[in-house]
Amino acid sequence: MPKDAAVEEFARLVRALKARDGRSYEALGRRLGVSASTLHRYCSGATVPEGFAVVDRLAVLCGADAEERRALEAAWTRADAARRPPVPESAPEPAPVHARVPRLPSAWRRLRWGRAGLVGGALAVVGAVTLGAVLLPGKTRERTAAPPPPPPPPLTWTVSSSLWKYGCGHTYLVERTPPPPPEAADARSWATAQGAVDGGETLVRVSVQGKSAAAVVLQSLHVRVVERSAPLPWAAYRTDDGCGGAVTPRLFEVDLDRPRPVARAVDGYDASGEEGRTLPAVSFPYVVNAAEPEELLVSAGATGCDCRWFLELEWSSEGRRGTVRIGDEDGLPFRTSGAGGRPVHRYDSEGRAWITGEESGQRG
Repeated sequence: MPKDAAVEEFARLVRALKARDGRSYEALGRRLGVSASTLHRYCSGATVPEGFAVVDRLAVLCGADAEERRALEAAWTRADAARRPPVPESAPEPAPVHARVPRLPSAWRRLRWGRAGLVGGALAVVGAVTLGAVLLPGKTRERTAAPPPPPPPPLTWTVSSSLWKYGCGHTYLVERTPPPPPEAADARSWATAQGAVDGGETLVRVSVQGKSAAAVVLQSLHVRVVERSAPLPWAAYRTDDGCGGAVTPRLFEVDLDRPRPVARAVDGYDASGEEGRTLPAVSFPYVVNAAEPEELLVSAGATGCDCRWFLELEWSSEGRRGTVRIGDEDGLPFRTSGAGGRPVHRYDSEGRAWITGEESGQRG
C-alpha cells in the first residue's frame, strides 16, 4: 500500500469513530487526555500518533468491538511504518575465503598423529576417572532444580515520554543548533535525531490496564534516580505549537533534585475550554482491570542535576504483590537536565531561524 494511502486509510477509520460517537473534538479530547487540535490532526491524516494507546482508548470510548480495534491497530501499524524513513539495507557479507593448507611431509604427519594419540589417550583416562568419581557410591552430587520463574504481573502499561505541557510547547537542551521545531506528534523522533534532552521538566504519561477482569490495585508510585550529574551546558531551545487545550488528570509532581524524590499527587488542570478549570488531586490507591484502565501523568522537574530515572509502580491482586519498573518507550531511563539561568532560543517562522528570547525558568 502506498505511503499516502496507508495514512489516509488510518485517518478514515479514526474519522469514522469520531462521527459514530458524535461528540466534539474538545469533548473527546478531554476524555482522552489530548488537545482538540491533536485529535483533529489524527482525523485529517496530518499526523500519525507515536503510539497506538491513545487511538485504542478512542475506539473503546466510541464503542468499537474487538474486531474493529484489531483492524484499527493494523491500519495504525501500516501508517506508522509509512511515516518513518526507510532503513538502508546492509551490504552483503563477502563470501568466506578458504585457504589451502600445504600437505606436511610423511615424517611430520606420523609425529603429529602420534602426539594426537597420546593426547587423546590422556583425555580418555581423565574422562574415565571423572566418570568413575561421579558414579562411585557416596561420591554422587545432588543437583537441586532451579526454582520456577515468578508469574508475570497481572497488568500491562504503555508509556509516552515526549509530551508538551498543555500541548503548548517544550524546552530541549541541544548541543548544536537544531532544525525547525516539530509538531507535538513528531516530538520524539525530532528529539532523538538531535540527541536532545528534556530541559527543566519531563512529562510522562503512563496508561495502566489489567490483563483480565480481576481487579489490580495500584498501591503507590516511586521514583528511582539511577544516575545524577551536573546539568548539561547545552543551549536551550523552546518549541511552541499553540495551545489547543489539554487535560491533566491523575497528576503527580516530582522534584528530581531531592535526595529521595517522591511522586506527589497535585491538582490537575483542564485547559480545553474557554475558561480552564482545576481538577482536584487524587492520591493512590487506584483500581484497574481489562475494561477499566487508568492514566497517570508525571511531571518531573530538575534544576541542579542531569538526572536519569525510572518510575516504579507497586501493585497487588488476588493475594499477590509486586513492583514493575517503568522506563521510556525503549525501556531506558527517563532523562531530565536543569536548564535554568540561560537564554532560550525560540523559532521565528517568518525569518526561519532560531532567535534568543528570555531566560529559561526552573521547569520547561
